[in-house]
Amino acid sequence: MTTQNNESTKLHWLPTGGITSAQGFSATGAFVGIKKKRPDLALIASESPCTFGLCSTQNTVKAASILWNQTILGTQPTVSAVVINSGNANACTGEAGALHNQQMAESVAKALHIEPESVLVASTGIIGVPLSIQVVIQGIETIAPQLNSTNESGSLAAEAIRTTDTFAKEAALTIQLGGKTVTLGGMTKGSGMIHPNMATMLGFVTTDVAISKPLLQKAISAVTVETYNQISVDGDTSTNDMVAVLANGKAGNALIEDETSADYHLFLTALLALNTKLAKLIAKDGEGASKLLEVVVSQAESVEQARTLAKAVIASNLVKSAFFGESANWGRILSAMGGTSLAFNPSLVSMKVESTTTGLGVSFFEQGQPVAYDTDLAKTVLKEAELRVCVQLGLGSAVGTAWGCDLTHEYVTINADYMT
Repeated sequence: MTTQNNESTKLHWLPTGGITSAQGFSATGAFVGIKKKRPDLALIASESPCTFGLCSTQNTVKAASILWNQTILGTQPTVSAVVINSGNANACTGEAGALHNQQMAESVAKALHIEPESVLVASTGIIGVPLSIQVVIQGIETIAPQLNSTNESGSLAAEAIRTTDTFAKEAALTIQLGGKTVTLGGMTKGSGMIHPNMATMLGFVTTDVAISKPLLQKAISAVTVETYNQISVDGDTSTNDMVAVLANGKAGNALIEDETSADYHLFLTALLALNTKLAKLIAKDGEGASKLLEVVVSQAESVEQARTLAKAVIASNLVKSAFFGESANWGRILSAMGGTSLAFNPSLVSMKVESTTTGLGVSFFEQGQPVAYDTDLAKTVLKEAELRVCVQLGLGSAVGTAWGCDLTHEYVTINADYMT
């Protein structure tokens, strides 16, 4: 997927907002007792049926929610609601897990006077623990009347889907399509068990655009490849990961059903921008992380080559540990790239690290040769909280980007203790 740089000028980021920013959507979230004390159940609903698109984990082991949603995607033209529980993955729970997932959908359907097949389900938390379904059902009955379209209600939902996240992740923007204002809003969760091809993350986008289901699915599939599949915290994928986008058409734009149209291109640009922001928030909130890392591989022969090499760097524990230690051990970056199955010519490679905040940078490698660098400058740059690794392959014009974080002592502590 490609986008035009000048399209970004047509995007208007909202200073506040998220899953309820688009017309016709409401949400809520609360503590109902799945966890010990933190918010653990969220609802999203639309006033009218939505076309929808969905991307799910590529893990062979899939939670009951993922299997349910994949069936809905293949059989239903529209959905109207999403229910999300945190604190329990409802994965590897056998036939009981599938039944409990269905009961969640049925409870939402009853509360909102819709069909169970109009409800997407998402779960996140501990794998292999039976879900306390009566607690969940009672929780749905309690919070469904609290659905509201305010930003505050959207934030309640964003809080309720968190597990080890240290902050809620929300964003919203608007674009103009055919004289109509179209809004896109979203929320995500994710902090650990994050790796390309999706991980322990959930993402939800609502929009009031009018668009066909096939094109919406095409759009979210393309965007997922460039965003959520390009982040890594710890190299582990999970059983429950999903990104869903719902579009209810309330903006009143002409239906988008031609992928060659300017309206589709602009909507795709907006969807990419929104999910890039949300994906980077996940990488920034990596468990125990102290640095947000961005790796940009340019001058590649193909986008696939650029993305694969960028992911290899961001996923390397040696690279991540070096950044945590603020060590200029730049050879680990090249070594990580060389460990992939994609060939490149090291004698053409140049590499530098720069701060995305201050703009200060230091070159370590130019056209296959190490560079004498200012060690004091390197120390200054590496102390920054947000860093970009820039690698030029000298082979072509393709670019690929990946995001991640450093690997800290705190990561081990969090995951050694995590059973809630």
